[in-house]
Amino acid sequence: MSTLPKIGIVGAGRMGANIALRLSDVGYPVTAFYDIRPDVAQAAAAQTKGKAYTKLADVTANADVIVTVVTDDAAMDRIFAQSGDSLLESAQGRLFVNCATITPSVHVEVQKRAEARGAHSLEACMASSIPQARNGTLYLMIGGRKEIFERAKPMLEKMSASLRYIGEAGRAAQVKALVNMVMNINTAGLAEGLGLGDALGLDLTMLREVFSQTGANSRVLETDGGDMQSRDHDVYFSAEHAAKDSGIALALARDEDLALPLAEATFGQFELMKRLGLGQLDKSGVSELTFLGRHGQHIRKQTTNV
Repeated sequence: MSTLPKIGIVGAGRMGANIALRLSDVGYPVTAFYDIRPDVAQAAAAQTKGKAYTKLADVTANADVIVTVVTDDAAMDRIFAQSGDSLLESAQGRLFVNCATITPSVHVEVQKRAEARGAHSLEACMASSIPQARNGTLYLMIGGRKEIFERAKPMLEKMSASLRYIGEAGRAAQVKALVNMVMNINTAGLAEGLGLGDALGLDLTMLREVFSQTGANSRVLETDGGDMQSRDHDVYFSAEHAAKDSGIALALARDEDLALPLAEATFGQFELMKRLGLGQLDKSGVSELTFLGRHGQHIRKQTTNV
């Protein structure tokens, strides 16, 4: 019988399910799953011989460490509700590892609620995507109490290729918001460069190669450039999530009285994608707004007629 802690997963979509598979592969008993879509939880549980539950409290009851991967602040508040069905019910001694990109202050509040119930929490912010979750090569930024990080470190090392402790609760989430803000700006900028290149009749494969050898190079060029050219926007990181994360960074900037015009413009692009019904495309789909003959052509016509 394994001496490793039992793992619960809350949020069993593609990231949560692949984290579960990775931990199962390296010997952790992944025993409990919950998702607001019961069929998703059941499918993930079937792959690790765990069990899907319809109550959050049952996940806490059947796991020692609960990994959460939820969508936004509201979802985080709900799963850590202070009354009703909640992960906090009978949570004494449990450890919550929270991987969602959410407002930093929410991580601080979750730590406060968990500790009031005799439990602990960490934020484990992920700067990677689905393949890295499956292979245990995530880049993880950790926030929370240092001693709790040290306790969780063996498991976190199995999830990641690079693990960095940032500081107290909320700090890792601040860093993650900035990572995604800059990534989103780079994505929108690349879409404009390729869109203009296409309008000029340039060979985009050539253009991407030139970009890669010059100051126009970026990680986003590697991950998204080809997809923008071929219009392959299968989702790894959705435009909807890009809008949310840029919004988190902008809220932090407003709190500091700091103007970020590039971040504002990028946020506007991803919000426009949502209004056009493109929010579920990958963030590379922002190129649909910048290439002639795509959605951008329709937008320009609308603007001209105003």
